[in-house]
Amino acid sequence: MSYSKVISGVAGSIAGIMLFQLLSFYLMKPKKKDGINHSPPGHMPSRSSNEDVAVDVDEDTVTSFQQSSTDYDGATHNFPLDVTTSNAGASIIPGENAPLCSTCTELDFHLILRNGIPRESAISLGPLTGIIQRAGQCGFCRLASIVIRRTWLLDEHPHVDLSEIQCSLYSMDCGCLQDPAPAPKELCHRFYIQPSDRPREIYDAMLAANTGLMLDIQLLEEDACNNERTEELHGRRVGDTIDIGLVKKWLDLCEREHGDVCESVWWRGSDKNLPKGVRMLDVTCMSIVHAPPGCRYVALSYLWGGMGAEYWTTQANLKQRGVSGGLDMSSLPGTITDSIQLVRQLGERYLWVDALCIIQDNLKDKAVQIGVMELIYGSSLFTIFAAGGRTANSPLPGLRPGTRRQQQHIDVIQGLHLTVPLPMLRETLTRTAWDTRGWTFQEVMLSRRRLFFTDQQIYFECGQDVWCEDVVAERKRQPRSYQPLRYNGVGGLTFLRTPPSWAKNEYLSSYASAVGLYTQRQLTMESDIVNAITALTNAWTKGFKLNGGDPRKAFRFGMSITDLHTVLLWQPEANVKHYRRSNGGMGSAPWPSWSWAGWRGAVHYAGSGQYLEIHKNTESPRLLESLVDPWFIVDEGGEVVQLEVGRMNRATAYPEEIGPRQYLPPQGIFDPLQLGLTNEHPPEPGTLIFRTSSAWFDIAQVNSVSSNIETHYAFFSILSNIPSPSTRVGRIILPLSIRSPASLKFIVLSRTNGPSGVYDENVLGERYSGCFLYVMAVEKKGDTTIMERVGVGIIFEGAWLQSTAEETVVLLG
Repeated sequence: MSYSKVISGVAGSIAGIMLFQLLSFYLMKPKKKDGINHSPPGHMPSRSSNEDVAVDVDEDTVTSFQQSSTDYDGATHNFPLDVTTSNAGASIIPGENAPLCSTCTELDFHLILRNGIPRESAISLGPLTGIIQRAGQCGFCRLASIVIRRTWLLDEHPHVDLSEIQCSLYSMDCGCLQDPAPAPKELCHRFYIQPSDRPREIYDAMLAANTGLMLDIQLLEEDACNNERTEELHGRRVGDTIDIGLVKKWLDLCEREHGDVCESVWWRGSDKNLPKGVRMLDVTCMSIVHAPPGCRYVALSYLWGGMGAEYWTTQANLKQRGVSGGLDMSSLPGTITDSIQLVRQLGERYLWVDALCIIQDNLKDKAVQIGVMELIYGSSLFTIFAAGGRTANSPLPGLRPGTRRQQQHIDVIQGLHLTVPLPMLRETLTRTAWDTRGWTFQEVMLSRRRLFFTDQQIYFECGQDVWCEDVVAERKRQPRSYQPLRYNGVGGLTFLRTPPSWAKNEYLSSYASAVGLYTQRQLTMESDIVNAITALTNAWTKGFKLNGGDPRKAFRFGMSITDLHTVLLWQPEANVKHYRRSNGGMGSAPWPSWSWAGWRGAVHYAGSGQYLEIHKNTESPRLLESLVDPWFIVDEGGEVVQLEVGRMNRATAYPEEIGPRQYLPPQGIFDPLQLGLTNEHPPEPGTLIFRTSSAWFDIAQVNSVSSNIETHYAFFSILSNIPSPSTRVGRIILPLSIRSPASLKFIVLSRTNGPSGVYDENVLGERYSGCFLYVMAVEKKGDTTIMERVGVGIIFEGAWLQSTAEETVVLLG
């Protein structure tokens, strides 16, 4: 049975049950079984009734929590019914004890929550379809249905078969904010729903949506003392508007208790002043001013959303806005006016807003501000993230009455106020338009403190913790403390403190992850593809001292020059068709094909194992040796300059993996200036010039390998007629638009290890350390001598040596 069919019978009973809750007090008969006294609803079991219950719950105790369960036929779902949301206002709270079904009536929720039930002894609640069907008659089944419906995304997958899934209930602690930790029994407990299975379709959807795997129900803080607990980690009511005092508490706690982890900006250096030319909005005087020395300010991250230029700062209105009262509040869109009010309520004075603090029609001013963006966001007291809005006119949800879409549902079960925790931060952001935009990526990555405004609640994240409105988790962090929110934030940039010397190359894995995430996002202006990540590359450059800490030498077209041999190996992402990126009509040179910035569509980095199974992963490829040196590039002025690419050879990279070394890169002095590049067809800026070897190989699509990106990309075997026709010598990932079979030109880049199964080992011999060459398939750009990237793959070294490879100079545009 599908979810849609199960729900069709539920909707009719909801209206009656909600009215019933307002008019009556549902009574449950006291029941005594196996020495356990089950108290009436609304009353805590007496202390004497619990004296014989051990902390370690055995099977007899577990069975005493329940008498029977009711089986329900049917198994399908679809939920037009909405018992979890309202457009605005306070939490949805039934007034009195909710009625319970026969299964839940037999449970003593006080006792379960107080003493806990281990997962292996979980109490059966019956079929999942039965729980969904009983949502209209039973308060606890309703809570269980809400958390399953939301977490499993059932509204988006109405035809998934749930008929075989059984559910059970257990209770355990959800965290600890104390050190030393008390006994587990004394910690805050939650109810957890445990399904017997999870459909694959649901699991994949949950991963994509960043939903948590736990199905939990929490007790509100007002009932914690009645259950012999402190308020820590219990639920908190979320009102129609935010509690400014709570936000102040978060900021104060972070500033006082977290020290340098949240205060220092390790890539900034010793100068704590912002560069000259950075402006601020003075929310007291309502004027645009130059940032004073040691300025304490708040930054704003939001979506412009196609809004007009009426509110921008321009060369024409800059002078007027520079005087006290010169900025008219009524001319500003809702996100900005709400942010001004928030900053005032928090007792701060300065706010940085890009549209107001950068002269929007001055390209020189824009370039200067973009060049220091990592300092602007990294040095702010905190950044307001207007994640709940789609345009600059959207309000900050919860700052003013009626602007919040409330989703907290509270039911009273046997006198306990229970609620389903609101989604974690990462899950919430995944569903926002804000999370799809390119510029917001570096803004969140570089901010040391973050205040997220979402439709449901606000979240605060810093280098040490994550807090939100619906969970009481504010406390000085202890070394061994933990809580469920902490590891579900968005994270920061690589290291919170200055990286240790042994980790100086660890930025590469952070870079690989960042590129994978960033290229999934969208930009209104194609020309912003590099600008919108420049702050992040600047931070890596300065923090890790790449190329002497000079961003102009360390990165080109978004690519790390220090590790160019590695970052050239990006691959297209699953189910995304790639197109060459245009220059947006700005008159600048197009981005080169060797950079991911030259293509529209998401990319990722992965090791050589991806040539057996195409998969998404954010590892930087593991190279044993670079086989190209030196590298040159045509700069913006048309001059050929040598790049400062870090050297990598096998003896220094992985000395323990030195195997038989057969292929040697071209030797001798290489001077590209002797090539006469300024003749009839001079290469465009961004063209890489290097010396390597090239060879032609046949390719043929591999039809026997399943791939989750087969819509636009597929595996192609690289074939050679030596020593026998159609010998498999390697593998490459290529667009399906490449005809098969075909012949392509390949160039050698670097050396690596590789998996078994990508070449004919019975013909060419067994693998050995470093036996694969990373190669790039290239094709000519029109009638020029410039080559462009087609794809990247691996070839067995022995096959390359047997080919007709020859030394060549590559001009890669």
